[in-house]
Amino acid sequence: MVFFRNLGLFLILFTGVVSGGTVINDEEFPYLARIIINSDSLITPDTATGYFPLNETMVFNYRHNNLLFEMEYRDTMDYCFFLKGYDEGWGEWRSGNYKEYTNLPAGKYELRVRYTDLKHMGGELLLLKFRVLPLWYFSRFAIAMYLAFAALIFWALYAHLSLRFARTQYMLEQIINKRTEDLIIEKEKTENLLANVLPKNTASEIMEKGKATKIKYNFVTVLFSDIQGFTKIAEEMNPEVLIDELDKFFFHFDSVVEGLGIEKIKTIGDAYMCAGGIPEKNRTNPVEVILAALEMQVYMSNLKAASQLQGMKYWDIRIGIHTGTVVAGVVGHKKLSYDIWGDTVNTASRMESSGEAGKINISGTTYEFVKDFFVCEHRGKMPVKYKGELDMYFVNGIIPELSGEDGKPNRKFIMKMQMIKLQDIEELVIKMFDDEAPPDLYFHNASLVKSVTNQTELLSTAESLPEEEFIHLKLASLFLFTGYISDYEKPLEASLQLVEEILPKYAFEQADIDEVKKIISNSFNDKQESASDNILHDAKYDYLGRVDYIKLSDKLLREESEYGKPHDKKEWIDFQRKLLSHNEFITNTAKLLRGISIEDQISNLQMDVN
Repeated sequence: MVFFRNLGLFLILFTGVVSGGTVINDEEFPYLARIIINSDSLITPDTATGYFPLNETMVFNYRHNNLLFEMEYRDTMDYCFFLKGYDEGWGEWRSGNYKEYTNLPAGKYELRVRYTDLKHMGGELLLLKFRVLPLWYFSRFAIAMYLAFAALIFWALYAHLSLRFARTQYMLEQIINKRTEDLIIEKEKTENLLANVLPKNTASEIMEKGKATKIKYNFVTVLFSDIQGFTKIAEEMNPEVLIDELDKFFFHFDSVVEGLGIEKIKTIGDAYMCAGGIPEKNRTNPVEVILAALEMQVYMSNLKAASQLQGMKYWDIRIGIHTGTVVAGVVGHKKLSYDIWGDTVNTASRMESSGEAGKINISGTTYEFVKDFFVCEHRGKMPVKYKGELDMYFVNGIIPELSGEDGKPNRKFIMKMQMIKLQDIEELVIKMFDDEAPPDLYFHNASLVKSVTNQTELLSTAESLPEEEFIHLKLASLFLFTGYISDYEKPLEASLQLVEEILPKYAFEQADIDEVKKIISNSFNDKQESASDNILHDAKYDYLGRVDYIKLSDKLLREESEYGKPHDKKEWIDFQRKLLSHNEFITNTAKLLRGISIEDQISNLQMDVN
């Protein structure tokens, strides 16, 4: 039966008129008559057309998903239905004119039908487009709300976690900052403690390497002091009062030696030991140590006078001083101690024990270094244990012409000291050039500094420059080119900064520092306002009159090229010609000492070009 129906449909379709997938014959083709919803509601076609509209999609509520589709009744017609979006394929042919679907899921559907009367009529029709709405909680709006709510929850969770993380991070940062501050404070305390116990350089070396190397110093002045009759005093005095008194003395001694740049070594009972010339080497340490001894002597003398007026026991002090070679370093691994060793230490101790109460006893060696500063009384050769007989001197004070009304060093004394310190500063500056200067400073190097300073000394002596002005000028000549080491573009500023940093360490006052800076500034700006300016100008340009001028000029050209100031050779020669013409020597001495005239140098320049 099915076979004949399919065969009949084929013949009808083959002989029929085809339009839009629907076969139309002369007779009226079938149509969807009604839709029954949930077996109790009825939907009929539009009364005007008699058909359900195909250009619109009907919408059914999610509760109305049991649908029965009924075709117009024709007893000779067979139907085959296909619900696109639900059925997997066409259903079976049957004579019933209806098709029922129950529990249709939400979605879009198209209902199609094939029909035939097995004679001359048959075809396929699109009956209806419809959509079943999902449950409200599966609707697009609901899903959008779910997504929005999920995003809100996610955002809230993320914000909560971010806030929590930020709070945790902030707390950790606060803890880290607090601990870092504590570590810095503890580090500073440790460094300060080490600095109080050890010299600064030694303390830094221990902090960096865990240990400090022992160093030999060839020129050190050692001071020993001891309380006269301390053993007897200790037996009669309350221990607490005794310690308080010793602490008071040693506290004053510490302030004295610190102010003079002397290193305290240690105290042993009533003995106090310090040394000058360590860890920073200098040539003035014998004078500075004796100045410290004089202040200690005055302090103890004043205490003695006050004690005698009050009828109290008084303390007398013996001081011994010797100059020589020592080895300095740190001993111990846990309780560190900075100490010095050598025959010089033993001799200084013998000077103290061979002295007299209230006196400063120095060795003949120390005397040779300080005799131009202090009034010394020769005691002759005195026996010293394990040493035989040694020359000894009592220091009775500063030479009158070097002493002020208060008995302290006057300006003349200070200038004599500064003259000695010039040698230490010169060594420091030359070492700075040797150790820190870039290798491409072909012209502004240690050789130029030595040449300028030597010429400065020569011209200053020949021009009879006063001693105080000479000191300022010599310092200016030493620091004139130091700025090129760290800042080639701004050498003046760098040089002035070094003057401010270094000279106070050598006990130069601010007035001295300002004068040195003024001379350096005038030199850079080619200003001559004083005899010092004239001398430094001639010393600075001394190379213009020397036989090796061409060689030095080539070094300067090479140096400036290295620092981004390239010059054409002809341009450079023109510049040097102007330099020679505009920088004639000012002082008579420099003019007399000139080796080659300006004209000859210009001629040599021209030959160098050719």
